[in-house]
Amino acid sequence: MALHLRKWAPAGYSIIASLVFLDSLRFKFTNAPETQTIFGKLDAWAASLGAGGLFAQTGLFSQYVIGTAELAASAFLLAGLIPHLKRLRVIGALIAVAVMTGAVSFHLFTPLGIDPNNDGGGLFAMAVVVWLSSIFMLVAGRDTLAGLVKAIGNVLVPPRPAG
Repeated sequence: MALHLRKWAPAGYSIIASLVFLDSLRFKFTNAPETQTIFGKLDAWAASLGAGGLFAQTGLFSQYVIGTAELAASAFLLAGLIPHLKRLRVIGALIAVAVMTGAVSFHLFTPLGIDPNNDGGGLFAMAVVVWLSSIFMLVAGRDTLAGLVKAIGNVLVPPRPAG
């Protein structure tokens, strides 16, 4: 049983996270009222700290930028379901953890709150589910993650020749 769970859980996590991300794109990319409310509250909060426009439609963390990151994460997570592309799952999980750490943090530590759209906290709950799923995928793919970090490190700081 544990062997089957270890084998199939990352695929399940990939599918769950991708479905949540892909479903949210219809709100982000169509500028839905729910999205306007969320990003409007975040932008007002950022403006109170002197960073107005940060979450506006053309801002650094606009709904379009976040939506594009979610789309990229979904593409990597779904491509990672193909056996010889398994490494892509870790990249998708890294992107997902980054995006969802921001989402969960903004829900908890800004005026946005847990229930910005009066949905009973459903949006926040989905953010937590995707965040935890992505963390579990990184744990399951820790060897792949370590290999990627090492490869990137070798590119940035080439190993010294022996001698």
